[in-house]
Amino acid sequence: MQEFRIKCLKCIQPIGEFYVGVINSDDLVKITFADVHRLETGTEMRDVEVYSGIQRELSKNRVKEIEQYVNNVDATFPTSIILNINIDDIIGFDEKTSELILPYKDNIAKILDGQHRIAGLDNFTGSLFQLNVTIFVEMELEDQAIVFSTINITQTKVNKSIVSNLYEFAVNRSPNKTAHNIIRALNKKEGSPFENKIKILGTAVDKNKETITQATFSEKLMNLFSKDTMKDRDTFKRGITPSKFEGADLKNKPLRNIFIEGDDGKIAKIIFEYFKAVEQRWPIAWGVVEQEMILNKSTGFLALMSLFRDLYLHFDNIGEVITTEQYMPYFLKVRLDDSDFNRTKYIPGSGGQSQLYKDLKSQMGI
Repeated sequence: MQEFRIKCLKCIQPIGEFYVGVINSDDLVKITFADVHRLETGTEMRDVEVYSGIQRELSKNRVKEIEQYVNNVDATFPTSIILNINIDDIIGFDEKTSELILPYKDNIAKILDGQHRIAGLDNFTGSLFQLNVTIFVEMELEDQAIVFSTINITQTKVNKSIVSNLYEFAVNRSPNKTAHNIIRALNKKEGSPFENKIKILGTAVDKNKETITQATFSEKLMNLFSKDTMKDRDTFKRGITPSKFEGADLKNKPLRNIFIEGDDGKIAKIIFEYFKAVEQRWPIAWGVVEQEMILNKSTGFLALMSLFRDLYLHFDNIGEVITTEQYMPYFLKVRLDDSDFNRTKYIPGSGGQSQLYKDLKSQMGI
């Protein structure tokens, strides 16, 4: 029988003894099970999920994201893949070389954590991607469920605004870094319609002013100049400038070519002028923070960002700055007063955003 070896160290913790090792991605995909099959069927649950009561269906979208990510120039999975292998599927452990010896065949290692990473690595096209793995041997199902539950219950989701803020430290150009720099500038600039209005780390320091999260702003802003932020970032990191857009692509991402030219200040100016018109048209609804008012919160902001593309394209001058004075005649056509931007008329969520967007666009006649 063909065999292969994994360089490992033994580790002892209260739960018992296990191995910590390094394995090539193609070998990991080969020996593990429960991933690709579940992706194809979309229905099968692992017994550890049934036992623990936590169901985590394999997400096709998540796998696609990882398939793309693993081929980036700086891809990394620094945290461990966790496996369980039955004793009958282990040939032995070489104490002299600290190597776990396994048969090179399918379906000998059950995945306790890392199913999406392994499924995504099946599409890795590079020469070498090694993973650190934690390998339990003949672990009881109850203990498997405990480990699985602990990982999935106790881990804390990272605030998206904190992630956005970390791009300040990025060396290479990227859509994320551009968005971060623009948002920071708009939040700090005196006289900006966003002056002190953005929750930079996702939580408000001053609840009387800050109403829009950095993550929300960043996502909508990048959507104006990038179809694939991960691909653009990877392209820049490889020392290549991503392509400009034209035709329908440019209309869909009207700030794309300004971004590619590196003129982030111009993008900031374009957004500044547009929202300055909003601020001047509805100074109370935009400036005053009240629980019932929605214009300066995510409901209003997201609707206004959707409207921006339509109104900006209406001037048929893509790539140029449209001034507040040019926008104002269109905002003055809107029959909504400051008091109309409330939670009753436009309920928080996608429904309220969509309705506000439709009302603004219809009344502007664009």
